[in-house]
Amino acid sequence: MAYSWFKAFHIIGIVVWFAGLFYLVRLFIYHVEAEQEPEPARTILKNQYQIMELRLYRIITTPGMIVTVAMAIGLLSTEPEVLKQSWLHFKLLFVAILLAYHHYCGRLMKKLAKDECRWSGQQLRALNEAPTVMLVVIVLLAVFKNNLPTDITAWGIFGLIIFMAVTIQLYAKKRKRDKEQLMAQISQVPQEQS
Repeated sequence: MAYSWFKAFHIIGIVVWFAGLFYLVRLFIYHVEAEQEPEPARTILKNQYQIMELRLYRIITTPGMIVTVAMAIGLLSTEPEVLKQSWLHFKLLFVAILLAYHHYCGRLMKKLAKDECRWSGQQLRALNEAPTVMLVVIVLLAVFKNNLPTDITAWGIFGLIIFMAVTIQLYAKKRKRDKEQLMAQISQVPQEQS
């Protein structure tokens, strides 16, 4: 019975943690792109994003991480023999990378608050893909364990994930280019009228 409770809350923790990680870096993107806005909108937006980032990190993302890790420890305490299996070693490696990513996001948040972040919106969009890849790998390892499929279906799914990531990046570039063209057109209108 303890195993089922640990597993249920482990899954809930994962959902909360990843929801927070996905949205946190999206807020970072908006925060960085607010720099392009005229005053007073720039200051208002940056202040609002800073508040949202801090609340999300402290109230949702970090507690989700803590519940995930605590329940994983509970799961392992009910089945200590699983610690000898190689799939779990790989899964724990990706979880360690995810923990480092989580804490790196905390550092980026502090840099954004001090206007010391040098990441562009495009770079942050790429960074935002990292938890998606880690989530896919971690879930596949948890489900398939030592029988992780390496057939054409698995490679097709992997290719689909890469395709989605590239599409998102290309769409972001298109949006940026369209916005720059619109701003150029707007700036030319007053010149033509004078």
